Amino acid sequence: MFKFSVLMSVYYKEKPAYLDEALNSLAIQTYKADEIVLVIDGQIPIQLKNVIDKWLLLLPIKTIPLEKNVGLGNALNIGLNYVTNKLVARMDTDDICVPERFEKQISYFQKNPSTIILGGAIDEYDETFKDRRGRRFSCCSHSDIVSYSLFRNPFNHMTVMFNKEFILGIGGYKHHHYMEDYNLWLRCIANGAICSNIDNTLVLARTGDAMIERRRGRDYLKSEIELARLKIKCFPNKKAKIILITFSRLIVRILPQQILSSVYKNIRKK
Repeated sequence: MFKFSVLMSVYYKEKPAYLDEALNSLAIQTYKADEIVLVIDGQIPIQLKNVIDKWLLLLPIKTIPLEKNVGLGNALNIGLNYVTNKLVARMDTDDICVPERFEKQISYFQKNPSTIILGGAIDEYDETFKDRRGRRFSCCSHSDIVSYSLFRNPFNHMTVMFNKEFILGIGGYKHHHYMEDYNLWLRCIANGAICSNIDNTLVLARTGDAMIERRRGRDYLKSEIELARLKIKCFPNKKAKIILITFSRLIVRILPQQILSSVYKNIRKK
C-alpha cells in the first residue's frame, strides 16, 4: 500500500465553512492519506481553530503553526519539511476533492513510478457550488505539458501529487506573487521532471470574482515579467517565442475585470 501525505496551508481570511468542507472531502476518500500536514500561516480566528480542533479528532492531521503570515509559497515550503512520506498531494482549504481523487492518482503512480508530478482536471464553480462555471484541464503527456508550459500553467495546483524529494532537491516553492506553483513547475521541467495529467476531474474548485480580480493589475504585471525571466532561463532557445507570449499575457492583465472574466469563461467553456 502506497503511503502519501496531504499538504495544506490555511490563513486568517479563509472561511471556516470552506475549510470544514475541504477536510470532510479528505475524510470520505476511497484511498485515504495517512498524514495531513496543515500549516497555519499566522494568527487565525477562533472559528477556524474550532474547525481544525474538530478534525484533529477525525483525521491524521499534523498542524504546523506559524507566528506570522509568511505567504503561501513559504508556508508550503515549511510544511514540506514536516512531511514524512515520499508522495505529497496538494490541497487548498476552500476546495473539495472528489471521493476517488487519491485512488486514481496512487493507481497512476503505481503504474508509472518514474513520474514526478501528476495533476488532473478541476470543475470550477461559484463560491456556493451551485453554478458550474467550466472545467480546466491542459494536457496529458509530458511532451505536451512542456510545450503548454510556455503559454500557461500546465497544472491545477490543488490537484497535484508530487515526489517530495525531487521538489526539495530543486529548492521547493519560491515566493512569486500568485504564481508560486507555476514557478515551481517550470523549474521542475527544466530539471528533467517527468510530468503528467490525468483527464479526470479531481477537485471541485471555488472561483469567485475575487480570483478574477487578483489576476489583473500592477502586481500581476510584475509577476508576469518575473515569470518571463524564469521561462527564458529554463528555455533559453525559446526566448523570442516567450517574449511574444508574455506580451499577449500582459495585455490580458490590464483588461477591465468584466472583460477578463469573459475571457476566462470562454477559455474554460466546455
